[in-house]
Amino acid sequence: MTPARVVYTDLDGTMVGPRGSFWHTATRDLTADPAAALLDLHRAGVALVLVSGRTFEQVVEAARIFAADGAIAELGSVVGWDGGRGVHRLTGELPAEHAGRAPMEVMAELGVVEDLIAAHPGRLEWHAPWHATHTTDALLRGRVDPLAVDAALAGRGLGWLTLNDNGSVPATSRMTLAPEALPPRVYHLMPRGISKGAAIAWDLDRRGLPPEAAVAIGDSVSDLEMAPAVGRLWITANGARVDGMAELLAAVPNVTVTDEPMGEGWAQAVRASL
Repeated sequence: MTPARVVYTDLDGTMVGPRGSFWHTATRDLTADPAAALLDLHRAGVALVLVSGRTFEQVVEAARIFAADGAIAELGSVVGWDGGRGVHRLTGELPAEHAGRAPMEVMAELGVVEDLIAAHPGRLEWHAPWHATHTTDALLRGRVDPLAVDAALAGRGLGWLTLNDNGSVPATSRMTLAPEALPPRVYHLMPRGISKGAAIAWDLDRRGLPPEAAVAIGDSVSDLEMAPAVGRLWITANGARVDGMAELLAAVPNVTVTDEPMGEGWAQAVRASL
């Protein structure tokens, strides 16, 4: 495998483990392996870009902590570099009549999220409190069929929106979901045409690099969208075990599954890319 020039990595469930810890394995044992792999990456002069569903401010802050070269936030909605001073926003298929407006502002005006939650009682709710500062996507949690949701949205003339699955999160006491919606998934309701892959493609073009010079690492269905933009996509073992993922992975020719889950699996992917 040709050494990578840049590594694009998801954060939660991929680079960091339980409760966002960089120092714990999936089974909550202490480990320095991810930190050692990160040091190897920096010493090799390979650029690191964080790609996450978190807000831009959160990803930029994490980029400082991990000495990353760039930040892609809100599932590909915002691309940042130079410590967040350089910013490019993707709007995807947001209708022309809403040009210049934040997608969340448009969704709030149309009552899209409220209608969606009402249509799935006990199975879908805001991913509070983290949803409050998102501007491009509506951050939700629960268990629904994204394809069925997309079909229902299209039936209402809202086919420009899509529901993206961004992986699982632990159930907590703050959630009001029904038992059948646990453990919950995290979803991003956002305009079509916005994805981690589209953001990576834009960033690589900015850097003057071809897809073959890049590697991506992730753990969720939404991370599969990074595959066409890079030479190699790694999916950590915890993501590969999700129901239905095996069939999706079979359709991605440049994907490799790590031997270990989050953290340790991420370290394996990094070292294999150097």
